[in-house]
Amino acid sequence: MMILIVEDEEHIANLVRYNLDKAGFITTIARNGEDALVILNKKPVELVVLDIMLPQMNGLEVCKRIKRNERIASVPIIMLTAKGHEMDRIIGFELGANDYVVKPFSPRELVLRIKAILNYGKSNENVSNILAMDKLEVNISKHKVTVSGKRINLTSMEFKLLSILMKRKGLVQDRDILLQDVWDVDANVTTRTVDTHIKCLRRKLGKMGGFIETVRGIGYRFCEK
Repeated sequence: MMILIVEDEEHIANLVRYNLDKAGFITTIARNGEDALVILNKKPVELVVLDIMLPQMNGLEVCKRIKRNERIASVPIIMLTAKGHEMDRIIGFELGANDYVVKPFSPRELVLRIKAILNYGKSNENVSNILAMDKLEVNISKHKVTVSGKRINLTSMEFKLLSILMKRKGLVQDRDILLQDVWDVDANVTTRTVDTHIKCLRRKLGKMGGFIETVRGIGYRFCEK
């Protein structure tokens, strides 16, 4: 599997490449956004690790251009950046990023997140299941979410999070469990990932987002109608 690393800092790019190569991935590096787009349009890339603070064209603009290009829009993106504020994460997710890792980061965490994104799509290839609540419908096999028949574009992690919550509707899911089941990482690796994804998910689902209840001090629950 080809992973594209878009990072202008050489030591960070080499660190990411070393750990991904060790995990069995094939990697290539782009030092700026323009080169990244050229590579994406020429080579079959499975996932992009994308820094935000790039020269000339920043990572958010690169992400936007990828998602606007039908040929490469389905390629998952993990943002890798020193910007850790919640709003920065939300902007990245709204542009179509699948996940967000903040520098300084754990190489092991990054590898686990990449595997979680890539393996999730494969594990559901032969699954046929439809989850529905009111005007919200999730088609697992087609990886499709609709509200009142209108398609809602979710990242792969948002889709997985929503699917898990709906499958376990009525049951409270604490953040530790969701981190393990959705991202396949331990609770001590990250703190706000679940909250940020829930916020984006609610916004995209509109009124249907109200089915996702916050259980103060514990986590979240998809309520039963």
